[in-house]
Amino acid sequence: MDLEFTPEDLAFREEVRAFLKENLTERLKEGAARTPGVFVEPDIGMEWHKILAGKGWVAPLWPKEHGGTGWTPTQKFIFEKECALAGAPGISILGLRLVGPVIAEFGTPEQKERFLPRILSGEDYWCQGYSEPGSGSDLASLSTAAKLDGDEYVINGSKIWTTHAHHADWIFALVRTDNSGRKQQGITFLLVPMDQDGIEISPIPSMSGDHEVNQVFFSDARTSIDNRIGEEGQGWTIAKFLLENERGGSCFAPRLIQRCERLEAMANEQPSGVNGAMAHDVRWRDKLAQARLHAEALEVTELRILAELAKGRQPGPQTSLTKMLGTNIGQGLDAIELELLGYDSLQLPMERPLYGNEAPEPVGSREAQVALGGYLNNRASTIFGGSDEVQKNIIAKMVLGL
Repeated sequence: MDLEFTPEDLAFREEVRAFLKENLTERLKEGAARTPGVFVEPDIGMEWHKILAGKGWVAPLWPKEHGGTGWTPTQKFIFEKECALAGAPGISILGLRLVGPVIAEFGTPEQKERFLPRILSGEDYWCQGYSEPGSGSDLASLSTAAKLDGDEYVINGSKIWTTHAHHADWIFALVRTDNSGRKQQGITFLLVPMDQDGIEISPIPSMSGDHEVNQVFFSDARTSIDNRIGEEGQGWTIAKFLLENERGGSCFAPRLIQRCERLEAMANEQPSGVNGAMAHDVRWRDKLAQARLHAEALEVTELRILAELAKGRQPGPQTSLTKMLGTNIGQGLDAIELELLGYDSLQLPMERPLYGNEAPEPVGSREAQVALGGYLNNRASTIFGGSDEVQKNIIAKMVLGL
């Protein structure tokens, strides 16, 4: 296993650093740092999306012929790591990392020509219609139904926990088109326009007061048969392909390490309430050091996966391992940050956004203003994208043979 970067990789790293220095503005970094939600606010996310699109760097996971970068797995890792260390905002994965690769893999030439350029440019904003009330981890039990009426599907049912549905132009949805066989066999993958009378969006505010997720109701909503990806009944195969991209399409360690460094810097200024700064609190520093070691160990695991990918091998169940470890380490850092910031971290402003000229004044610091919101929102990270229990089952089955 060779974990050393090649001279070409090191040159690429310098290119990425130069690009970030020139294009990553203080406004974008502030927006990313002051967003307590799981997803960055769309105005910040789309601004960064378009900067990356102008460079041709917005879709590293796509085939090059459809607008992808053509990067090696190692270059993708370097790019994500440098973005994390620089404090760049995340961009919505729903179009770029989820439905985009699906259309590139399973779509017709007409669908690729119609949808992919608009995802790349940011003209179309997407949301995901997978989970339903009672059908989360057991996704195959979904009941939202679609029946063919001429050259259109008529859709009835609902989806829940639909991130950014209130911003979206389109939803990609798993629907049931057949009840006769095994439940996995009757599922179809449809692209549905959101701007129609048959769709109602009901907000689900989070504990932090953020509005990121929704319930979406379909009442005789319609979409053309031309918006079906693959064949009827092929939705389960497509869904598994998409989930592999969701769970394994990025690296966790760089952002975790960047958080550790940020918390260490904050500790030099944050009073302990006893004698000096929190940086001198041995017990707190021990917790941060343990989290840092876990994050660095995760980075080694991710680099080992890169080494396997560089040999043309598939990542396999390691994506479940990195997802589970990454989210749990992140939740541990949330608790460490609350302890660092003390009583100031108990504030929970309901205004949004928390950056820019109209942001409310914080109690103490800006970091304290977003800490509790971030902690509460991130409790869901061990559920969405495959819960810890699902990931453990995958590891037990595929790695341990249980």
